Amino acid sequence: MNHFQDDPKTAYEAKVEAQRIAFAPVTFQACRILRDAGILERIHRSRTAGMTLEELVPQTDLPRYGVKVLLEAGLGIGLFCWNDGRYTLTKLGYYMLRDPMTRVNMDVVHDICYRGLYDLERSLREGRPAGLKTLGDWDTFYEGLSSLPPHARESWLAFDHYYSDAAFPAALPLVFADGPKRLLDVGGNTGRWAVQCARHDPVVRITIADLPQQLEFARETIRENHLENRIDLVAADLLEEATPLPGGHDAIWMSQFLNCFSEAQIVSILKRAAAALEPGGTLYILELFWDRQPNATAAFCLQQTSLYFACIANGNSQMYHSSDLLRCLAESGLRVVEECDQVGLYHTLLKCRRI
Repeated sequence: MNHFQDDPKTAYEAKVEAQRIAFAPVTFQACRILRDAGILERIHRSRTAGMTLEELVPQTDLPRYGVKVLLEAGLGIGLFCWNDGRYTLTKLGYYMLRDPMTRVNMDVVHDICYRGLYDLERSLREGRPAGLKTLGDWDTFYEGLSSLPPHARESWLAFDHYYSDAAFPAALPLVFADGPKRLLDVGGNTGRWAVQCARHDPVVRITIADLPQQLEFARETIRENHLENRIDLVAADLLEEATPLPGGHDAIWMSQFLNCFSEAQIVSILKRAAAALEPGGTLYILELFWDRQPNATAAFCLQQTSLYFACIANGNSQMYHSSDLLRCLAESGLRVVEECDQVGLYHTLLKCRRI
């Protein structure tokens, strides 16, 4: 039996890719330093003329040896072309320098995940985020987000916001087509969605339910936008099964939230959401599903992000396949009445009601 009949790579291509994976931690750090030390930028500005090693060294704060080994590593990675001793930037080098998605992904991997991923195997075997200890002494990452060093917190927030910021404007008209008057934002994070809702609809009242530490981020955002009279805050740790969701809302919103929990925890939260909905109310779930992405690269990013959840965030959640969440919804007494994919390109919006 040919087990490779659906594999498009030749044996040689597969072996080449295997070597790139074997050296992946090395190439990652080389690329990051070339970017952050300004070497990629300087070579980019040289355009087709390129730069020599001797021209680059005085323009960096690295010694000649450091610049030399980085440049030669960059050749092997594919960041540069080398002609007559002059380095020019390739397309890969350009995207490593300028692509926003590459930047936020690289920064969060370096500042949040890199050291902790050494304990990935232990995390998977023990079902706990063993790598989280490299950041702080917390049970889950979210408890400590507000306590992270500023550069690490900024990297995580930039990563989180990069994906949601494109989806929120596309989701607003879909949610407000039903004219909700009282909206509960569960896991409201920094309050960006709540503020956009308040700006979109001048009469809607919004409640954010989240961990007390997270509410401090939201409180600051709300204050900056002068919306204290329309957005309320409720502290809630939804890992505690006895914690109900506040009632009196005709719409409940969960964005990039359920992927922070195991399937059993998702069912528990969804049951509480169903109980909190007013008759005829709607639960809106905005999520990133790896099986509904527009291309293989987007799916790849989500599949690898699951290992951040396993090792750093909480030890039991992931970026889910859509069938996983649909199964949880059915078990929770909710039905999906509408599905919309590629909201803001990558997200899926599920509109749900009680059975």
